[in-house]
Amino acid sequence: MSGSTINAVEFYWRPGCGFCARLDRTLENAGIPMVKHNIWEDPADAVVVRSYANGNETVPTIVIDGIGMVNPSADEVITVLSSKAPHLVPEGWEPPRPSRLDQAARRLLRD
Repeated sequence: MSGSTINAVEFYWRPGCGFCARLDRTLENAGIPMVKHNIWEDPADAVVVRSYANGNETVPTIVIDGIGMVNPSADEVITVLSSKAPHLVPEGWEPPRPSRLDQAARRLLRD
């Protein structure tokens, strides 16, 4: 799948996961379409998650066009969507600006 053929993000979750519920709610409120996979209902879905999470069943895991993100923020998901499926990015979304701490760390790592 690539670019315009992506119609939704693949959202891997499990019941009782607060991180899953929060990300699900945030992406849904942003209008991002999702195909949800309960890893406790389908062993094949758990295999997908383990392939992106170093053998663990860490959720939420999001997959977009072969890019797996383990416990991402909504901004991280939307950032990947902006390059892989820009038609799914909410109107008016702006990428987050790096914090001052992030900027300082980048400067230190470059030197």
